Amino acid sequence: MSILRVINISFSIIKYFTMDINFFRQTRVLDGGMGQELLARGMSPKGTLWSASALLDESYHDLLLNAHLDYIKAGAEVIVTNTFATRKIRLIENKVEHKFEYLNTKAGEIAKKTKDDYPNILIAGGLPPQNSTYKADDRPEDIIKNDFYNQAKLINPYIDFFYFDVLSSIKEINIATQSIDEFNKPYLIGLHISEGTKLPSGEKISELIDKLKNPKLLGIILSCVSPENYELNVNEIKSLGVPFGFKLNGYLKTAPLSKMNKTNNKNDFLQPNNFLGKRKDLSPEKMLEFVKGFKDSGATILGGCCETTPAHIKLFASLK
Repeated sequence: MSILRVINISFSIIKYFTMDINFFRQTRVLDGGMGQELLARGMSPKGTLWSASALLDESYHDLLLNAHLDYIKAGAEVIVTNTFATRKIRLIENKVEHKFEYLNTKAGEIAKKTKDDYPNILIAGGLPPQNSTYKADDRPEDIIKNDFYNQAKLINPYIDFFYFDVLSSIKEINIATQSIDEFNKPYLIGLHISEGTKLPSGEKISELIDKLKNPKLLGIILSCVSPENYELNVNEIKSLGVPFGFKLNGYLKTAPLSKMNKTNNKNDFLQPNNFLGKRKDLSPEKMLEFVKGFKDSGATILGGCCETTPAHIKLFASLK
């Protein structure tokens, strides 16, 4: 191998690892849910834009920034960009697709503004499923890849690493990782299991084994899952031999909208907990009991998703 090629390879590795690739090998705390937190703080959702409503309406920009900051003050070491609902298909559904660039860029700008006061905070660029949530994307691969790439390109300047959030199939993971190649940043994989031990695609977590050799992989978590469902799958995710953990939710169930009762009031879909159900038994203290056990089982990535709050994250952070 030529000296020039060795230098080029070394330079590429340095570019990959501007953040410590072993960051999640010790206990780290992620933020909690954003969409439901914004609703609780008074955001009025527009259509099915959910958390993206706080980006579309400038009057909510400070509300979003303060939510990010409150998670940091609670002990989060990583915050996720508010980009779950800024995927192209959700914007088309709400007839605001012309705002795609603005909304994703603004999400990045607001997240990065937290570094003014907290320069050591890490920002994860959230890349959600590019079609339906909690459902495997069966569209052609080139379309999926293009969707991931276009969103990644917009948030890339503001982030430290990418976070694939609530993906439902190995196919989506493969396409998502390919779509960010040119950005030379590491990534965290967030898989979703609604119930049982299989992804919505019918695949097992262990089928990700080929992805574990990628030098840019930071770890694998189960995202937007109940504590009980994480517990059901902890041994398999642990067996992968990479940093692992969770973003736990407080919903009664998780299922794609297509499976919801068609008789539901249309306005229910403005508030996810109206059709997914909000659990009343997962106070911060109760969820902490689960998290203690998960940490003892080897989890190093501790975070929350829908219906978790800064109060939950503060208790998670007490375990460090």
